[in-house]
Amino acid sequence: MKTKIFIDGSEGTTGLRIFERFEGRDDIELLPISSELRKDIAERKRLINESDITFLCLPDAAAKESVSLVENEKVRIIDTSTAHRTESGWAYGFPELSPEHRNAIKNGNRVAVPGCHATGFISLIYPLISGGLLPADYPVTAFSLTGYSGGGKKMIAEYETDGRNPDLDAPREYALTQQHKHLKEMKAITGLSREPLFSPIVADYYSGMVVSVPLYTEYLKSHKNPDEMTSYFMQYYKGESFIQVVGNGNEDLYGGMLSGNTLSGWDGLKIYVTGNADRMVLSAQFDNLGKGASGAAVQCLNIMMGCEENKGLVL
Repeated sequence: MKTKIFIDGSEGTTGLRIFERFEGRDDIELLPISSELRKDIAERKRLINESDITFLCLPDAAAKESVSLVENEKVRIIDTSTAHRTESGWAYGFPELSPEHRNAIKNGNRVAVPGCHATGFISLIYPLISGGLLPADYPVTAFSLTGYSGGGKKMIAEYETDGRNPDLDAPREYALTQQHKHLKEMKAITGLSREPLFSPIVADYYSGMVVSVPLYTEYLKSHKNPDEMTSYFMQYYKGESFIQVVGNGNEDLYGGMLSGNTLSGWDGLKIYVTGNADRMVLSAQFDNLGKGASGAAVQCLNIMMGCEENKGLVL
């Protein structure tokens, strides 16, 4: 029997990528909604309650509204918005973090997909805090370079319009008030005692990102050089097909540089450890629409359905 899937918000960038990843799958049945009814509450409610699993690819307020429409207790929800990522009763959709995370996704009815910036940050910091390598009160800083598709349809149109503002020709730092919406989960999921100092940057390319965290090794409790840290991450993520820890030689760096768009279209994530015995930089490279959004959502779906985690995904 096919699993009935409804995508609430199927015309956004995340919904469209999820739809693309379903091409050729014979184990699901997509429940379509006509364009003129996609904001109609009654029609959305009907489709949500007819589905086995509903994806929410919506702004926060609309995602909360959709959850309130659930009447069929068997309906399972995968939410890609920020609305429920730190809410009680919601599994955090990052299965590689621990067996507990994977089991919560597998057995849960409510799964919140991580934010794109948060995905890179948490992939680096969670193993350090949970493994006792980094104290929870360390004053963590991070910066993140992303393509403009992360800003949704409005930003995509802004970047792809003729005669656009010249400011868009150069990378732009934003969230200058230190109030970025991903900070809450970055703190809560990793176990940090305070939110990190975070500087996201959007640049003139469509998709892909690099999230980097610099560390002073004197504050680490162990693994105080890049070789040791690389080995630690390799062991931590051993057997995880979606996460690749790049070897110490960093052979796939282009001219010794780490580019934001290298993994565009790919649904996994790569981790790099660079620097020296005094100062290291941990970096996560991935696609903001892949492991940072739609790819992660489909991976969670596959876990919930009990099929191969990478089914329909690009790895």
